[in-house]
Amino acid sequence: MSEQITFATGEVLKRLSLSAGVSGMEGGACQTAAELLRKYSNHVVCDSFGNVYANIAEPKNGAPVIMLDAHIDEVGLVVTDIDDDGFLKVAKCGGVDRRLLLAQQVTVHGREDLTGIITSKPPHLESEEERKKVPDFDDISIDIGMDKASAERLVARGDRVTFYSEYRTLLNGRVSVKAVDDRGGVTAILYALELLKEKQLNCGLSVLFSSQEELGLRGATIGSYLLQPDIALSVDVSFGHTSDAPEHKCGKMGEGPMIGIAPTLDMEIGNELMETAKENNIPYQLEVMGEETSTNADAIGMMRGGIKTGLVSIPIRYMHTPIETVVIEDIEKVGQLLAEYIKRKGADKQ
Repeated sequence: MSEQITFATGEVLKRLSLSAGVSGMEGGACQTAAELLRKYSNHVVCDSFGNVYANIAEPKNGAPVIMLDAHIDEVGLVVTDIDDDGFLKVAKCGGVDRRLLLAQQVTVHGREDLTGIITSKPPHLESEEERKKVPDFDDISIDIGMDKASAERLVARGDRVTFYSEYRTLLNGRVSVKAVDDRGGVTAILYALELLKEKQLNCGLSVLFSSQEELGLRGATIGSYLLQPDIALSVDVSFGHTSDAPEHKCGKMGEGPMIGIAPTLDMEIGNELMETAKENNIPYQLEVMGEETSTNADAIGMMRGGIKTGLVSIPIRYMHTPIETVVIEDIEKVGQLLAEYIKRKGADKQ
């Protein structure tokens, strides 16, 4: 890649991923994303729904408006009650896997941030039947070390809970942290903007970091209706292959962007993304889906009179856990593919 850029991909991902942003209460993550976006735009807005918008370039001479989208929210929990002993009862907020909950450290975002532990009965006290059972959410409690009166002064029903996570650097360019789904996509878009910042674009370019994807693609529905792009590229994560997963349903970590092919996606955009990758020696892999993609792309494509929409995904492992794992170079290759596609659609040749 010929461009010399100063973009610390790992540091950007770390900053975004460690920001709190459970679906419906994305404020911390939105603030972080907006701060990072202001490097590339003087028109950054956070709306009341939790979306972050930025206008990067206005279209010239009838050129199309391209929108880059990634969702900003993460899965977590929501406090539903405080019992008589001061333990917090919770419900899931997004696609939380009940199997990973017991004995997890969490942060309760009340009037102040509180450390909590999801309770776990010692195996010595469990029956044989209990040891085989995955707990229901009704069986889950969070211990914050307080009695009921103390807890009620700091925690209210509806407060969100995030899983505790550290940013860990692993071997072979990999890192592990919570909320790579989809702060990795946000990072890839920011990387693309870094590559494009000195370019004079003919096409229009806007960015949407959307809320509440984990609750049903809600932020992308609102945001794409408002921005009215001609073309949209949604960036999300997908399944990185592990030894216990079917290989044909997964991507390979370290082998570049996963270009989506599905009935709900525009095939012309898919073909152009593949051509762009080949022309710029960007490794890529295909993600072929027979129905919907279960990403923001499904909602964006149906807005107004229909928006031509493509999907590019980052392969990660251990999705919806506090240890989501990604190859940093995959994020950068997705950003490079986005930038080259945008240049192809409307950048002046230097």
